[in-house]
Amino acid sequence: MENLIKGQRLALSGLVTGNIVQLGLASAGVPLDFACFGLDANGKLSDDRYMTFFNQPRTPCGGVEASAPSGDAAGFSYQLDRLPAAIERLVVTAAIDGATTMAQLRSGCLRLLDGGRELARYTYAGADFAQEKAVMLGEFYRKDGGWRFMAVGQGFNGGLDALVAHFGGEVAHAAPEAVAPKISLSKISLTKAGQTHKVSLEKGAGAPSKLTVKATWVDNGDGDDDNDDLDLRVGILLPNGQMRFIQAPDTPGNFDVMPFVRHLGDVAGASGKEPATETVEVNPALAQHYGGTVGLVFSVYSAVANGAVSVASMRPKMVMQYGQQIVECAFDFRLSKAAEDDSVYTYVIGMARITPDSIILEPSGKTSEPGSEATPWLSWQGENLQLAFNGPVVFKGEDKEDEDDFNADNPRRYIA
Repeated sequence: MENLIKGQRLALSGLVTGNIVQLGLASAGVPLDFACFGLDANGKLSDDRYMTFFNQPRTPCGGVEASAPSGDAAGFSYQLDRLPAAIERLVVTAAIDGATTMAQLRSGCLRLLDGGRELARYTYAGADFAQEKAVMLGEFYRKDGGWRFMAVGQGFNGGLDALVAHFGGEVAHAAPEAVAPKISLSKISLTKAGQTHKVSLEKGAGAPSKLTVKATWVDNGDGDDDNDDLDLRVGILLPNGQMRFIQAPDTPGNFDVMPFVRHLGDVAGASGKEPATETVEVNPALAQHYGGTVGLVFSVYSAVANGAVSVASMRPKMVMQYGQQIVECAFDFRLSKAAEDDSVYTYVIGMARITPDSIILEPSGKTSEPGSEATPWLSWQGENLQLAFNGPVVFKGEDKEDEDDFNADNPRRYIA
């Protein structure tokens, strides 16, 4: 293990044995927000999807992911060979929120790892800085056809907003005429089961006309294109305890009449270059149309016919947008006990309660039992949602008689 000093460089060739490099980050004294900026040849963030941070934890290509190695408070995982050629540098930064400055930091540490083996370490402390509110800690950069790493340690007079501007981006509240890439620093990320976030529904003229929910997943990297196909399904719990069911293409729903939820279409699968996305639109007046609070359960499903595959390996997540309000359910399913079980076919990525005035969203992390294709079923527990995996099996494209035979012992049924 090598102790790096400011400005020292390392060639990764010959040091890294696999295709994954990890970066561990820790600090003491003040909390830091860490980010990684993917920059082009001009040193600019020309594609806002290549800023990796707490509200955007993964690049589209999977080359950078916010992931803390064992023993570190934060960190990133890199598969540098996945990055597009336009990304020339990856700059790792730390920023402080509020009135605190970097001078108040007791200590900080950056660790470069290959698997569990520590390759190099760069340490820093408040004595290295003055009134700066951010620091560029280190960077990966291309040189002579390979990647190198440099310890930077350069203080910066400004927080995360200023870093975004320095690299040529704009925060999401920038003026409408701005043309720089816009970063939403206010997006809410829910990563743990039990977390909730409340979104207020606007009233009157100018209120957003729809609530958009998108489920995304990535190629699992096993080289088989046939098993990267998930389906976004929606269960709708009515105030009277009955349930409806939405999926594409056979029961896509309707936005303007019952069930006031619409699936925009089936997507066949993800590829190594592009994640897959399925989209559902929810009428914000759902509670008024049904005469009370409505529950929604959003799940992704991989049919047995797609081949045995770990759904968690496709890292599904859900983003809900209502006007300028964005909430992401990004539970790390790899932490689930069922993550490595390729006979677990359904993961619930989020649930929502919609009242006349608000949406309360929460991640789940719950999965179906191994070998079961039962659907997620909601029931009311007071004002809260109770989730169980005992709903009827629903096969896309199969006739109803076959379904009824399969569900002969299950009294639960979705209503039309």
